[in-house]
Amino acid sequence: MSLDFTSTSDGIVVVDKPAGLTSHTVVARIRRLAGTRKVGHAGTLDPMATGVLVVGLNRATRLLGHLQLADKSYDATIRLGATTTTDDAEGEITSTVPVDGITAEAIAAAVDGFRGDISQVPSTVSAIKVDGKRAYDRVRAGEEVVLKARAVTVSRYDILDVRAAAEGIDVDVSVDCSSGTYIRALARDLGAELGVGGHLTALRRTRVGSFGLETAHTLESLAESFDWLPIADVAAGTFPRYDADDAQAAAIRTGRQLPGIELPAGQTAMFAPDGTFLALYEPHGPVAKPTAVFVS
Repeated sequence: MSLDFTSTSDGIVVVDKPAGLTSHTVVARIRRLAGTRKVGHAGTLDPMATGVLVVGLNRATRLLGHLQLADKSYDATIRLGATTTTDDAEGEITSTVPVDGITAEAIAAAVDGFRGDISQVPSTVSAIKVDGKRAYDRVRAGEEVVLKARAVTVSRYDILDVRAAAEGIDVDVSVDCSSGTYIRALARDLGAELGVGGHLTALRRTRVGSFGLETAHTLESLAESFDWLPIADVAAGTFPRYDADDAQAAAIRTGRQLPGIELPAGQTAMFAPDGTFLALYEPHGPVAKPTAVFVS
């Protein structure tokens, strides 16, 4: 939006991350553009990946932990016929298998098994911490890393195209999934299911919660016009809204419980009469309790 941003403003910037940059690098650039040190992002994207990266500014960084729980959407290309050390094209190829006889029907049947609630072992080069150290750091140091399987949900896994590649078969897919799902792992596991190996060659995140590519901005465009979303707009667009009266707003500002009000399950954004976003509350029996207060 066209509101002026100051170093004390609280809000969200939706970035269309380019390939080749880490999420940390994007945060550093936004930090310089916004003129504030308090900047963070919701949901890391690998350097090879592009697309939606949600960046929080000042107090809105505290909102990011709640936004990370949102579902995400991706477009990706899976290469069947080769396995790599990183489960994507940036790793070294460890094995190749001829894909003769692998049909589109066989691929579709295999994909069926990865929809819904599944158990997935994350890629060993993920950012998951193992004894306080990132898994990818341990792998790069030559350590053997074994990660535990975790429950994730793949609500949509559509095949968009299947075509012959120079060294295998390329499968374009579109995925809706829960936070914590690794698309590289989906590529790896699809190849394993078909017996030929697989890895990711392209990944673009198209949505994080309610934030899609239509609201994302390139770093170049942000340098010309810093388009951002105020924290109040983000909260109202992400959570159910409750408009408090003056007495309730005073209680919310100090994080007090609110008896006698009915809130839907999960978190609700609480607003003052003047439209200021105050806090996130959730129901606990006959009272509403704060999960995070954003004003003092």
